[in-house]
Amino acid sequence: MKTIAIPACVAAAIVLAAAPRLSADAKDNWTKNCAACHGPDGAGHTKAGRMAQVKDMTSADYQKSFTDEQATKQIKEGFKDSSGKERMKAFADKLSDGEVKALVAYVRSLSK
Repeated sequence: MKTIAIPACVAAAIVLAAAPRLSADAKDNWTKNCAACHGPDGAGHTKAGRMAQVKDMTSADYQKSFTDEQATKQIKEGFKDSSGKERMKAFADKLSDGEVKALVAYVRSLSK
């Protein structure tokens, strides 16, 4: 019995230790997928951000204007303006639910 339990415990420990590495860090996802438009700090002071008319994610007032659920939906589904023009691409096929949740928490941390 002990010979079976030890390898099982070791295998479980290896899987649990590797789990955080399986999903990318939220800051890394921000840098790879969001910073080109929203800027490294979230203020949106980039050429692409100005063209897309992104909002300042560092603004506490702006952050109060949306829920975590709304942010999650926008990250997953993207955003189109009233004329139907895509302003933000969808990331549902690129980011896991856990990565999206972590990204929403990261966005919340940008508020000043």
